[in-house]
Amino acid sequence: MKNDFELTLLNKIQPLASLKGKVATWQNEGKKVVFTNGVFDLLHIGHVTYLAKAADLGDKLIIGLNADTSVKRIKGESRPINDQNSRAALLASLFFVDAVILFDEDTPLNLISTLLPDVLVKGADYTIDNIVGAKEVIANGGEVKTITFVEGYSSTSIINKIKEKEQ
Repeated sequence: MKNDFELTLLNKIQPLASLKGKVATWQNEGKKVVFTNGVFDLLHIGHVTYLAKAADLGDKLIIGLNADTSVKRIKGESRPINDQNSRAALLASLFFVDAVILFDEDTPLNLISTLLPDVLVKGADYTIDNIVGAKEVIANGGEVKTITFVEGYSSTSIINKIKEKEQ
């Protein structure tokens, strides 16, 4: 039997069809829906800060999470460190996250085009003209924002630190 915490986590991790309905309901209620995406392999303070800032841009935060197959194509065979179910559960456990959706593609364009969030968010290392889904969100009356990262934090740097200590 699953406890309340497990049920809450599972309810936040959604397939596209049900999340599309949820987004429509939220938007009909006048809520501003925010979408961001990433790998979020080793969750660290940089991720949490970024996601909290993204959540502050609206009423509901959705995270598109690269599935394991997608991560391997993008980051290499040694990644992800944590499997997609673990990463999804960790993200869903954050109180300011309303939904997590996995995607196998290299980009979340299909998710963004289907969900059409009110705000699309990426890190400030991107410019609006190279953010996947920006054109679709803007054409639908939404906006695209960038958020500055917390310096000195990345999953890659944590992995490299661990490797150095092993030697």
